[in-house]
Amino acid sequence: MTTMTMGRLFVISAPSGAGKTTLLSRVMARIPGLAFSVSHTTRMARPGEKQGVDYHFVSKPEFLTMIDAGRFLEHAEVHGNLYGTAKSGIRQQLEEGLDVILDIDVQGAAILRRTGQMAAAYVFIAPPSMAELEKRLRGRGTESEDRIQLRLQNARQELQAAGEYEYLIINEDLAETADLLGAIILAERARAHRLPSGKPIGSVAG
Repeated sequence: MTTMTMGRLFVISAPSGAGKTTLLSRVMARIPGLAFSVSHTTRMARPGEKQGVDYHFVSKPEFLTMIDAGRFLEHAEVHGNLYGTAKSGIRQQLEEGLDVILDIDVQGAAILRRTGQMAAAYVFIAPPSMAELEKRLRGRGTESEDRIQLRLQNARQELQAAGEYEYLIINEDLAETADLLGAIILAERARAHRLPSGKPIGSVAG
C-alpha cells in the first residue's frame, strides 16, 4: 500500500540576534526538499530584505482584514509589530512533499502547539549567553538603544519558553549549529521512513 508523502513542518524560534536567519540560510542551501514559509508582517523592511522573500510586508489595516477573514494559522504582536502565518501557503507546500521551515516567535509557536492545527517538530535556537546576544544586537548597528533594551528584555522571556520545544540548539559555532539542525531534519525524515532527500522509502511500504 502506498500513500502520498506529506512534508514535515519545522517550527523554529529564537530570540532576535541569536543568528537564526544566517543559520537557516546555510541549512536550506545544503539540504534538498526544504521550503521557507514566508510570514506576513506590519513592520518595515530592513535593508536587504525583499518583499515576498523574507516577509510579505503589509499595512496594519490589511493585516487586520486577514485576521477577520480567518486566513492565519497563527498571529501575534512582537516588538510592537504584527506577524502572522497564512494557512494556505504552508498546506500547499506540505502536500507537495516539501518540508517547511516556519520561523515564528514563541507566542506563535505556543498557539500552534495549543491548537494542534498542524503536526510539527519544534526547534529553539538560543545564543550562548545574554552577553553574546547583546554584542550581536549592537553589532548590527541598526537598532536604537531603546530597541536593543526591548529585544534583550523579550529575549529573557523567550528563553524561559525553550523547555517547551522538542529540540534546543545553542548557536555558539555557526558551522556546528548548522550541522546539528541539519541532523535534526534528516532524523525527522528517517522517522517518517523518508530518504535524506525527502523522498519516501518505497521498499518499506507493503
